[in-house]
Amino acid sequence: MIRKIPDFWRRDAGPSGRLLSRLLAPLGALYGAATLRRMARRGWRAPVPVISIGNATLGGAGKTPTAIALATAFIARGEKPVFITRGYGGQEKGPLLVQPADHAAGDVGDEALLLAQVAPTIVARDRAAGARLATAQGASLILLDDALQNPALQKDFSLCVVDAAFGFGNRASVPAGPLRAPLAGMLPAIDAFLIIGDDRSGLSAELSRLKPVFAGRIAPATDMPELLGKKVVAYSGIALPEKFEASLAQIGAEIVASRRFGDHHVFGARDAQALLALAHTHQATLVTTGKDFVRLAGDPALEELAAASTILPVRLVGAEALAGEIYRALLSVRSRMSTASGPA
Repeated sequence: MIRKIPDFWRRDAGPSGRLLSRLLAPLGALYGAATLRRMARRGWRAPVPVISIGNATLGGAGKTPTAIALATAFIARGEKPVFITRGYGGQEKGPLLVQPADHAAGDVGDEALLLAQVAPTIVARDRAAGARLATAQGASLILLDDALQNPALQKDFSLCVVDAAFGFGNRASVPAGPLRAPLAGMLPAIDAFLIIGDDRSGLSAELSRLKPVFAGRIAPATDMPELLGKKVVAYSGIALPEKFEASLAQIGAEIVASRRFGDHHVFGARDAQALLALAHTHQATLVTTGKDFVRLAGDPALEELAAASTILPVRLVGAEALAGEIYRALLSVRSRMSTASGPA
């Protein structure tokens, strides 16, 4: 997992960035080819439908808010979704049912703790083993987090989430660019794209010629009137911190200082002390993301930082059409499963 997106991965990289990408292209070709070979393996067929929510690049695209929005929509339809995630940043290999009251981010990862607030969540490096536990927990469907390139389970619907501003970066494969494999090679494994944010580059038109495309945006879950016109110190350890800061500006907060840490940053006492001092200097409110907040535990300084911090909750807006499309596919899968199992 990349901690911070290199500038030369972006599509607007300058001449030096383009040169560096070309120099790394042979390694990118090897990495991409290995990923495509892995994706070609045939996985285990779970007894319930499997929906994958992933992306084509390293770095944040909005998968977690998307997964939460879809699970919420399915629960409203009477389903019992169970999340399966690798649990990046946690030491548990699983399969393990996440218990938010008992597990910390160091155990199961920050994303698992957020997902578990919505639906049962299983951490499992072996996704097939996780699926067996999920069905034992009574899952009517499985939502795979960040598993587009993972072949352990057969998927009935694979959604590729794309950040509109970042897109696919310079469209080179790691380490020359952010792609996990060449996009053309991954297309057969993708059923639809979800483009999050304001698409100013024509990405939607391009991708709609290849697969169905849906649009959404990440927005503050509430108006947060307590931050309107207030001075804030924004801090985050996510792949695209500018998205978090844009959301703060959207609700009318005045960002007087910001601190950007690497994705899934493990906060320490020195970080906490520095952030608290910065907020004191500016007489400002500390604001962070939900993913970062769940990592503020295990040390008195971190607990002090957590007590002084406000969470900016976000949600995916515009998920209704996508959820409906996936649900229709889910019903079709169930019909085929029922026919295949048939009477003895």
